[in-house]
Amino acid sequence: MASEVQNFYKNKYIFLTGGTGFLGVAIIDKILRTAPEVAGIYLLMRPKKGKAIQERLQDLTKNSVFEQLLETQSADIFKKLIPVSGDVGENFLGLSQEDQAMIVANTNVVIHSAATLDFQATLRPTVNINLLGTKRVLELCTRMRNLKSMVHISSAYVNSYLTEAEEKLYPCTETAQKVVDLVDTLNDSALDELLPKLLKDHPNAYTFTKQLAEHEVNKHAAQFPCAIIRPSMITGAWKEPTPGWTISKNGPQGFLMGASKGVIRRLPVGVDLVYDYIPVDAVVNQTLVLGWYMATNSFREVKVFHCTTSTSNPFKWRSVVDQMNDYLHKYPLKSAIWYPRLKFVSSLWVYKLASIFVHILPALVLDFILRISGGRPMLMRLHTNVWDSLNRLEKFIFTEWKYHNPATQQLAQSLPEQDKTLFNFNVSQLQWPEYFVHLTQGVRRYLNNEHPKSLDAARRKDKVLFIVDIVFQVLIFALVGWLFTAVLGASGSSFWLYGAGCYLLFNLL
Repeated sequence: MASEVQNFYKNKYIFLTGGTGFLGVAIIDKILRTAPEVAGIYLLMRPKKGKAIQERLQDLTKNSVFEQLLETQSADIFKKLIPVSGDVGENFLGLSQEDQAMIVANTNVVIHSAATLDFQATLRPTVNINLLGTKRVLELCTRMRNLKSMVHISSAYVNSYLTEAEEKLYPCTETAQKVVDLVDTLNDSALDELLPKLLKDHPNAYTFTKQLAEHEVNKHAAQFPCAIIRPSMITGAWKEPTPGWTISKNGPQGFLMGASKGVIRRLPVGVDLVYDYIPVDAVVNQTLVLGWYMATNSFREVKVFHCTTSTSNPFKWRSVVDQMNDYLHKYPLKSAIWYPRLKFVSSLWVYKLASIFVHILPALVLDFILRISGGRPMLMRLHTNVWDSLNRLEKFIFTEWKYHNPATQQLAQSLPEQDKTLFNFNVSQLQWPEYFVHLTQGVRRYLNNEHPKSLDAARRKDKVLFIVDIVFQVLIFALVGWLFTAVLGASGSSFWLYGAGCYLLFNLL
């Protein structure tokens, strides 16, 4: 028997923005797997890289997220996906009159996921996409004749100037209209100069404009049921479509990707701080449940839900720090460049000092080898980008937030039993060490594109790289010891002592 949530989506039309992103494709997959009798999903897509939206849809259906779906369904299931040409950054979402009429007449549930996630973006693009894009979606919603609910995907970090936040709207320091007027009247240099005054305690334009967007949603809550879901850092899958699945290089999966290659060897992390990571399938399940929950309760006020772990199942790197290198060697890469050896450091200046020796200098050597062998040097560019981003991200690396989520916990516990299983977002059940084992494998499979069948060959290579790494370290520190001996005029036998001393000092970094 179908569950209540499944029954709700039967014969419903869903309008989805941001459907080509990490979260968006996971939402599509979940709908098609658990509610295949959905009438259709309107996907707002813009032509990109010379490809029409039909071509982009074909590319979308090849995403690894659908592997499990296609084991039980034929490719005909993708006929449920209805691409419409448009862009949240354009007036009327860039939709044609015909597509507007179709969406307005048929849509029952709106899920607004599209946003620019660039923490470095300036005010103009973030206002256009995050704020005005939300306003445009809401304006379309007001015209929908059969709209049952609207779910706006925000971010827990909209209130990142607070170290503790509740599931409620917090006041904005500026009005949306004032910010829009400034963007319309000032040039880019004037906006850049004004930005710090506008942001006040906000760390960047992303959190500032996402908070303004929440208040736009609130303005329409009396017209149709609106929910705001605030995920924290979205990470690889906990259970669905398969444990560890990811296509995102943000957060822990990004550094695991580099660490497994052997090119990321230090990571600035407070191992005893609580980090708020949330698996993508928990966000997907709660989003779809909210579409049903808001429609069946006919709320006339906005409801805010934190999709977070910091207060319900807090994660500290301390719980897995001793196992991370074991995971990397149990599931190594055949394409590894060097022997993986990841170390966590507790401050940015220690990271930068260590990075000179373990990232920058090796990158210069390896890029030189790649260049003379006809390859494309890339390691220096990678580490330069990481270096440049650290000051911008320092607040997010070394700040501990507590996002209280009683409304989310109550919703999870109040679901019918069948929906608790099918649409599980009760993250109190998540076991973090087990999760990171799966995430390591997911990064190997989906980000580094290495099939499980190559694991035996990868383990053989890992053993060879271990020997090479040991020999290399012995030679390097012996050379350093010899140089110290020569410069200081010490006895020849002292170079091993100097080499060992340098080795011990280096390992403090």
